[in-house]
Amino acid sequence: MSKALALMPFGELTEQDIVTVRETIAKDCNESQFRLFMGIAKSSGANPLLQEIHPSVFQNKLTVQFGIDFHVRKAKETEGYQGYDVQLVHDNDTFKMHQEKAEDGRYYAVIDEHSWGFPRGKVVGGYAIAYKEGYAPFTVVMDVEEVEHFKRSQIGMQKTMWTNYFNDMFKKHMTRRALKAAFGLRFDDVESADAGPAAYEPQQRKDITAEVEQMATEPKTQEAPVEDDETSKLKKARDEMKKKFALLGITDSDAMGAYIAEHCKTKGEKPTLVEITGLLKIMDMHIAEKQAQTSNDDELN
Repeated sequence: MSKALALMPFGELTEQDIVTVRETIAKDCNESQFRLFMGIAKSSGANPLLQEIHPSVFQNKLTVQFGIDFHVRKAKETEGYQGYDVQLVHDNDTFKMHQEKAEDGRYYAVIDEHSWGFPRGKVVGGYAIAYKEGYAPFTVVMDVEEVEHFKRSQIGMQKTMWTNYFNDMFKKHMTRRALKAAFGLRFDDVESADAGPAAYEPQQRKDITAEVEQMATEPKTQEAPVEDDETSKLKKARDEMKKKFALLGITDSDAMGAYIAEHCKTKGEKPTLVEITGLLKIMDMHIAEKQAQTSNDDELN
């Protein structure tokens, strides 16, 4: 990381804070992506150390995601904030609602009854209610089918999070919608990241195997022979693999070998550059899953 980047001013964050962000949640960003991420964080006032904003890089594309904590904080800073509620509706619940007409002629939803016992069954929908002084409660009601597409997302770790932590992600999604509408929050969250990927993506590649094969076979300058460049890339990939093993808590050589054998189908005795690159993507997914399981980021305040 360059000195200029390390000294980049950002509100109350110190130089060491920025280094910490660079080496943890933004470790997959290249320098340009990190500058862009920090610029968005600063302009929006979201603190990456408080999990209010974080970057996700997938196939060289940067997606900036705002956490639920940031939405809640910005709503609390708005005059008239009186809290919110969010609930999931399961197929064995009793749920009834209707619409009423306010004095200004606009309709709003009213929850008549929501009661449940156990077993509740599968999630079929949900609602979030934002309360603002002087206004009728703003309610977002959603059918579960409206968010199923997130399980097929290609944005960073969105697919993993929505598949493994569906209930929490659904609650957050509805809460964000309710708070943004009720309190006029004007910043993009993860769901709107698809609106402008070009701004974050100088080069777009879709197939990682083809990309690596091209890198390994493209003509090189006289100063960098092909075989030396190949060796350098392979060493760099192996070093990255060791770092990711450490993040996964896998330090025993036998355990590493078992992990590689399970997730990387090698054609020879040792994984090739292409095979290691594919394995690194799988490791990223497992690292994200491990971090999510031990993080409080999935809890609504």
